[in-house]
Formats: sequence, C-alpha cells, structure tokens
Amino acid sequence: MIPVSSAHLSDPVPVRQPAERSSTTAGVGIVLVSHSRALAEDALDLARRLIAAVDVPVELAAGLADGELGTDPGAVVDAVERLADRCEGVLVLADLGSGIMSAEMALEMLEPAVVERARLSAAPFIEGLLGAYGAAGIGKDLEAVAAEADRAAEAKRSQVAAF
Repeated sequence: MIPVSSAHLSDPVPVRQPAERSSTTAGVGIVLVSHSRALAEDALDLARRLIAAVDVPVELAAGLADGELGTDPGAVVDAVERLADRCEGVLVLADLGSGIMSAEMALEMLEPAVVERARLSAAPFIEGLLGAYGAAGIGKDLEAVAAEADRAAEAKRSQVAAF
C-alpha cells in the first residue's frame, strides 16, 4: 500500500486560513497531485512542450517530503493556496486513488472562500492535464477548464473505439 500521509484519517481535519489574495490574478491554475514527483514533473513538461503557445500557473503536490512515493494532503493544501492567491480558479488533477483522497482531504482543510474557487477533476491525469492546460491557457474560466479536462476521457475512448 502506498502511504497517503503520516496523519491518521480519523484525526480532526484542521481548517487553514487563506493567504492574502494578490491584486494581480491569472485565470485558472492547475495543481498536479501525484504519488511520484518525477511523474508530475514529466507530465507538466509534456504539457508545456506540446502546448508551448500558452503559459499556465501549475503547482505540484507530488511525492512525499522524503522523496518516497505517496501523497500528502498538506502539500495539496499549500499548492492550492499558492495558486488561489494569484488565480481566479484552481483545478486539481490527481493520478490515483489515494491521491484523490489526499486532494479531497485538502479541500476539506481549506477556507470555504478558496474551496468555492477550486475543483477536483475526475479526468485522466495526462489527458486531463493537456485539456485543462490548453483551456486555461486561452483564458477559459474554471468551469470550462474542468469540463475540458473531463472530456479527455471520452476523447480517448473514441480514439480507442475506432480500432
């Protein structure tokens, strides 16, 4: 089993206070939650190289502090807060089950005003990132960016079904 974090799931979840919002904000930023720092870095590199015409704020909440595989809800909270300070919306993409659990826990720990501007996507990690990155890069709002990420699974299914 891959560790989620050192916190016990039954422990009370502390609510963190939001950071001050910047006076200059971008559209939508993306948080990548992955068990592997290398996977998240490479996924981001792929998105940036394939969609080089745009620049989207992205934060990584990937791997554990000691370099091992795993996810940490506290790292997700920190990543979302950093983006929420400078973006109108934040889309969170996670790679696997306990990454999703870490992202859900993180959203419970955030101030409600930040949570209102964040979405956790069920999109596939790579395809969802590419769709979201492109949509965010051309200035679409959070709902449209999330929808674009979600459509990635169906687009892939359509391609595979052709064979």
